[in-house]
Formats: sequence, structure tokens, C-alpha cells
Amino acid sequence: MRSNRSMPGGTVIPELAYPEVAEAAVWLCEAFGFTVRLAIADHRIQLNVGDGAVVLTRLANDVSLEAVVSGHAVMVRVEDTDAHHARARQAGAVIIGPPADFPYGERQYTVADLVGRRWTFSQSIADVAPEEWGGMSGEFWG
Repeated sequence: MRSNRSMPGGTVIPELAYPEVAEAAVWLCEAFGFTVRLAIADHRIQLNVGDGAVVLTRLANDVSLEAVVSGHAVMVRVEDTDAHHARARQAGAVIIGPPADFPYGERQYTVADLVGRRWTFSQSIADVAPEEWGGMSGEFWG
């Protein structure tokens, strides 16, 4: 795939709508440690998220914020869930679920951002086969 300095390098790049794009970018950078990659006027900001990215877009006037933030969440892998959780909490993020270990080898916590969108931050703490906790590898599915 050809690279383009105007486009994040990831294969999948979520676009997340916010009423105030700049305010959301500042909040996400402060609370979650993201960094600004590129800003386009006042309606679009690309944020670096580890080796991936998200694009913040302005919420359309005819779309309700509740419709945009309900029904989905964003999951981000991090190196240290506890340190990330402390940073988010210190920035005033609403913690939905504190850091906890799960049988599938992840330590995760869930938080709501400034508009209520759910984010789960996940740290791998073990390499666990899906079959060990009741999951099914892709090779066995379908």
C-alpha cells in the first residue's frame, strides 16, 4: 500500500464525530496520551494512537450525539493499563470499569470520554489460546 503523509498509516482508521473537534482533541490527548498528527481547519483532526490513529470529525448538525456514541466502543492496546488508567482518572475521565484481569490474557479498564463514548484500554498480560477460556480460533469458526 502506498504511503501518504496526509493519511494515517493504519489499515483501519476509526472516524469519531464530536460536537467540538478541537476540544475533543485536547481532552483525548490529555486524558489518554494521544498526540495530534494533523489538523484540517476546525472540522477534522487526526490523532496518533500508538502505532494507529483515529480521526476526529465534526458532528453533523442533523445527527444527535446520543446516536453517534451509543452502540459501539473503541478498544486500544496499551503497554501499562494501570498507568494509563491513573492518567485518565487524573484528567477527569469517567471510569466505567476499573482495571481488571480477564481469563483471555488481558488487563483492561473502560472509560467514558467527554461526550460519553466508551473506550476500553487493554494490556496483554499472558498469551492464552482462545479455547482455554471458551473462545474459538478463526480456523475453527464457520
